[in-house]
Amino acid sequence: MKAISRTGVATITIALGILLLGGTCVATYNKLVRLDQAATAQWAQVENTYQRRADLVPNLVETVKGAAAFERGTITDVTEARSRVGQLAVPKDITTKPAQFQQYQQAQDQLGGALSRLLVVAEAYPNLKATENFRDLQAQLEGTENRIAVERMRYNEAARDFDTTRASFPTSIVAGIFSGKFPEKQYFAAKAGSAEPPKVKF
Repeated sequence: MKAISRTGVATITIALGILLLGGTCVATYNKLVRLDQAATAQWAQVENTYQRRADLVPNLVETVKGAAAFERGTITDVTEARSRVGQLAVPKDITTKPAQFQQYQQAQDQLGGALSRLLVVAEAYPNLKATENFRDLQAQLEGTENRIAVERMRYNEAARDFDTTRASFPTSIVAGIFSGKFPEKQYFAAKAGSAEPPKVKF
């Protein structure tokens, strides 16, 4: 059997090193793609729950309008907040754009706050609270708000997994090579003043 020359051994070693490095890069790239897709899928769930809330608002507003002497300013606030949410242009890659992400969160938080005020004010109207339609809408809206909180938490977890992996060595090298493909994800933050419990009087 013919002995392999030193040049041949060096060539094989270099080739194996290149294959190993290439395989590591491919595996790392694929992991980033998987985590990016997981965060994107979770973001879609956040949007779905926000859309469900937006769809409930017109029915709730119409039901509440039927209560005589009901505060028109509160209804106007809800209607305008929903309109702002509907007019907001949401780019596909909003999770990687800090300013637009914050604007989106603020609009959604304003709608959530207006809806909370509407429900609190509605408590003062026993006839309204007694209607089955209002009770159903209130229950659906409360369930949707809970879903929003859960989906936002899940999105934050998926974004954290992606960002942590993206920033870790040696993945950061691959992410740097494909920097336009794997930008950092944004997180939902708690609304200002959310540490204080809401004051609700029945």
